[in-house]
Amino acid sequence: MVAASQPVLEVTGIHKQFPGVKALCDAGLRLFPGEVHTLMGQNGAGKSTLIKVLTGVYQPDAGGVVLDGQAIRPRSTQDAQDLGISTVYQEVNLCPNLSVAENIFIGRYPRRWGMRWGPIDWRTMRSQARALLERLQIRIDVARPLADYPLAIQQMVAIARALNTQSRVLILDEPTSSLDESEVQTLFAVLRRLREEGMAILFVTHFLDQTYAISDRITVMRNGEREGEYACSALSRLALVNKMIGAPADSAAPDAAEAAPARPEGGDVFLAARGIARKGVLSPVDLDVRRGELLGLAGLLGSGRTETARLLFGADRRDAGTIHVDGKGHGFANPRDAIAQGIAFCSEDRKHEGAILPLSVRENVVLALQARQGIWRAIPMKRQQQLANDYVKWLGIKTAGIETPIGLLSGGNQQKVLLARWLATDPALLILDEPTRGIDVRAKQEIMDTVSALCRKGMAVLFISSELPEVLRVSDRMVVMRDRKACGEYRRGELDESSILQVIAGDDAGDGVQECA
Repeated sequence: MVAASQPVLEVTGIHKQFPGVKALCDAGLRLFPGEVHTLMGQNGAGKSTLIKVLTGVYQPDAGGVVLDGQAIRPRSTQDAQDLGISTVYQEVNLCPNLSVAENIFIGRYPRRWGMRWGPIDWRTMRSQARALLERLQIRIDVARPLADYPLAIQQMVAIARALNTQSRVLILDEPTSSLDESEVQTLFAVLRRLREEGMAILFVTHFLDQTYAISDRITVMRNGEREGEYACSALSRLALVNKMIGAPADSAAPDAAEAAPARPEGGDVFLAARGIARKGVLSPVDLDVRRGELLGLAGLLGSGRTETARLLFGADRRDAGTIHVDGKGHGFANPRDAIAQGIAFCSEDRKHEGAILPLSVRENVVLALQARQGIWRAIPMKRQQQLANDYVKWLGIKTAGIETPIGLLSGGNQQKVLLARWLATDPALLILDEPTRGIDVRAKQEIMDTVSALCRKGMAVLFISSELPEVLRVSDRMVVMRDRKACGEYRRGELDESSILQVIAGDDAGDGVQECA
């Protein structure tokens, strides 16, 4: 780690509250020149909110930001850039139809004759664009449209644009989420050069391997607060995972009394996936899901759990691998193909990919069944009402009536309606991605009791959750994922919470320190 006496950027005591949600509480961060500082934390830890405060998207309720010894309060992203704080987001927010040079200088075009409103000096702009990219050791035709280049190059162009603003601080928000391994290494080579030039870099990622490959220091956030700041070389992977999820290193599995009731061993393989992969998203994964079995996927956010589920359901198109259902190969070009084969998928994004909030409970329940039947075979209203009433009663959905808009229900009851939607299709495989996130304890237990009962009746269930005790408690088998790949498969009882943390961390040295960048 490069030693520096004073931080170039210091954030202290940041509080930010939204209606009903305390997003940040006394959050803080220090960035020193000539370092890569990684910000780590689970989903909902407050990382994105803190970045938005730094970049002027949000105004803090309390706290302060000091840049080069001067208190600042960015009012917009442009204000933050003018102050010397530039951000490259996960999704490249440039203009693919414009040239590389235009994207680097957009809004700041060099003008001929030094006049503010003079014609654009195209020759100077392209020459300066080439020089900026040369600094990153990128040699491309800057006159070509940005869309002609792969995502990795587009990320470099976004960084070059940030450098063009004379930034002191560069924030990279999940820049590697869509890059393959070789592209990640290219990006890291650029970051190391910028670090040598004295740039302060804030790197946000969920990938442990990348964290230890590039970081000098790490700040961990949990529940909107700064858990701590650590030298990368002094923090083991296992300790980092523990700090992120708030679990002690010696935590144990749930007591036997709390464990889910034992189920008969799973039956025949319903779905077999071999080598399914998507470039920059998921390395090849093999998976078998048996009838009457609950298969858990465990791992940190970004480990590849949701990506696996989406490939199995056809929500994302895979680049490689095969999927067999009952021994027959299937392409699953889209979710309709998967639904036709008896596969159902409850997405983790309940608000945007699940519940249609203005529609009634009844309409949400019958949605998937109607999609499977097609628009020309409308489900009779009497049948819709019967289905909705049956599931409201069976799942204990608390609603004033089946015509109540689902948006008026609590989170737990919304989740039950979504579960009812897929159960109405009578699936052979039910994929549940974070089905208990953001709901109360009683609703969680009711949903998991229902899922366990379905397994005992022969349904196959693929269960994803960030709550390790929950995965351990309900799973018959469990696949642990780390950094976009499966790293182990275990049967019930083979792991406790302490040992699963070690598998997730991939920390062969136990509590020993790691070799860092």
